[in-house]
Amino acid sequence: MSDWNTQIIDEFRANDGRAGAPMVLVHHRGRRTGRELVSPMMYLPHESDDDVIYVFASKAGAPQHPDWYHNLVTAGHAAVERGTQSYPVRVRELTGDERDRRYDEQAGHYPGFAEYAEKTAGIRTIPVLELTRETA
Repeated sequence: MSDWNTQIIDEFRANDGRAGAPMVLVHHRGRRTGRELVSPMMYLPHESDDDVIYVFASKAGAPQHPDWYHNLVTAGHAAVERGTQSYPVRVRELTGDERDRRYDEQAGHYPGFAEYAEKTAGIRTIPVLELTRETA
């Protein structure tokens, strides 16, 4: 794990999951290595369902998707640390208008996401994943 990720994860946990922006730690397994991984991500909460959040595979506008995106889509499930709660989630990739609406909403709150989309224009569409709490 990069030093940057380690620092973000340590700060997240030291502050009971509070950060300057909505942040979640996503626990997933490497699809090739099988290793347990933790990736910090900004998220967009669903407007009315607290059990649903959206994450964005922007990779800061890099030309390729982040590894965590491939891991989550392949597995179809993961676990998250959100605030002081930890729970399992189902993963669903959004497409079409649904994807565009959620991405535009995030870019409206955080203009860096609009910049990431500009950087990737004509190269890739930044995926949006819906993470829904799984209940027992």
